[in-house]
Amino acid sequence: MKVTVVIPAYNAARHIESVLERVGGLASGPTHVVVVDDGSRDDTARRVERYSSSAFRLSLLRRRNNGGYGAAMKDGLAKARADAPELVACIHADGQYAPEALPGLIGELSRRGLDLLQGSRIAAGTALQGGMPLYKYVGNALLNRIENRTLSLSMTDYHSGYLLYGPRALALPFHDLSDSFDFDLEVIASARARGLSVGEAPVPTHYGDEVSHLNPLTYGLRVLRVMWNYRRGRYDAA
Repeated sequence: MKVTVVIPAYNAARHIESVLERVGGLASGPTHVVVVDDGSRDDTARRVERYSSSAFRLSLLRRRNNGGYGAAMKDGLAKARADAPELVACIHADGQYAPEALPGLIGELSRRGLDLLQGSRIAAGTALQGGMPLYKYVGNALLNRIENRTLSLSMTDYHSGYLLYGPRALALPFHDLSDSFDFDLEVIASARARGLSVGEAPVPTHYGDEVSHLNPLTYGLRVLRVMWNYRRGRYDAA
């Protein structure tokens, strides 16, 4: 299978080389890796430029200014789609989402015939043991009830950034979606509005010394806005 990995990166110099090394060590890894440096103020881009791998082709996209997680993902997905992959996976640059889980997730998406698969930190039952802050765990659970009711799904973790896109999901209008952290949730809402199949599979939870750029209160309000917009038909196909 022709797989491309997109890695959005912002001030990720401490972790990006390790993540690339882990991706390259996968037995059935990607053929192409796209790193999007979203206006980092550290030497993230330089570390990617000097990295070499025989396991995959590496592309670096440099954004002049920090435009937000969603903006970086739009650029990365556009670059990935130009290569006509069969599947695209998003893995974050801080190492929070284990690249080692990717082969299993690819197998799950294929076996279940899904268009979009999200790696769930909650489904494995080890989120708190893996270091997820309690306030995030509780907030996730509260928002999850609203999201499942609105989207008519039974998922446990809509806020994981570990997403796999099949061919039909890659045709979604990403350019119309948020430039911020609610981009992934809008992808799921758009997929549901267009009748695509969406599911999840458990992934390990790891919180280390990575720095979060997400404001929980602002993000929670954005989630509620996405649900409101879904009810209003904002994500329906034109």
